[in-house]
Amino acid sequence: MSEQSASAAVDVAVDPMTAFTAFTDEIDCWWVRGPINFFDSARAVAMRIEPGVGGRVLEIYDEEREEALELGRITTWEPGVRLTYRSLVDDTEVDVRFESTDGGTRVRITQALVPGGEKALLFWPNVVRWLVPWCSERDRTEPTPREIAPLSIALHYEEPAAAARWLVRVFQLDSWSGIPAEGEEPSWIELHHGNVAILLFPIEGDRARNGTITDMPWAYVDDLDRHHAHAKDAGATNVSEIQQHGYRAYTAEDLEGRRWTFAQARPTMA
Repeated sequence: MSEQSASAAVDVAVDPMTAFTAFTDEIDCWWVRGPINFFDSARAVAMRIEPGVGGRVLEIYDEEREEALELGRITTWEPGVRLTYRSLVDDTEVDVRFESTDGGTRVRITQALVPGGEKALLFWPNVVRWLVPWCSERDRTEPTPREIAPLSIALHYEEPAAAARWLVRVFQLDSWSGIPAEGEEPSWIELHHGNVAILLFPIEGDRARNGTITDMPWAYVDDLDRHHAHAKDAGATNVSEIQQHGYRAYTAEDLEGRRWTFAQARPTMA
């Protein structure tokens, strides 16, 4: 049985109606196009929320052919106040409230398993963090998607959350996803330097602990299958075959045993 529910709240420096508009109409501007942020990252070109009760929450694959994954159907649409939708990719309901505060709006989101449901992909409490920087800059920048660069770096730490706080404070790295607070230990932390992603993971296994794996490049390629076949033929040692995790990727070792992960680039990735 899945966990029953998860919730989170973020404060944005705009009024409730603007926050509602940013959340819905402008979702493609603040949704971070990272490797695990879509159900099919290799095909995704946009995110969209259609207005009104009965509107769809969509992961767009091809605009002209109208190919998309329907993530859910809207059941409550109260501009500036509340948005609710019933998920079609798991057995949850997502409820978003927009509450006026002295400094702007508190966006409170709850994702909960519906009665009788079994599958809950509780991603929204992490995703809603991406709305904060967008609301701060939406009046000063062109409405363009947050697309990461085609090369990232994964770093392994004993305490990734503490490392993230240190890297932001000392090296002035940034994060579109927010920094974990004391006591929070997410399995995946994504920092950014410009549009380059720095992925923080916990150290796992003897191989990582003895110092042979503390960092790993992530490269996004246009044709993953062809790249994988070429790497094998040219002498790379496979660690894992191509696997699907929302993104498609494989991992291989180079001539000195350093591991590289190669993932399928999205159509929108430069």
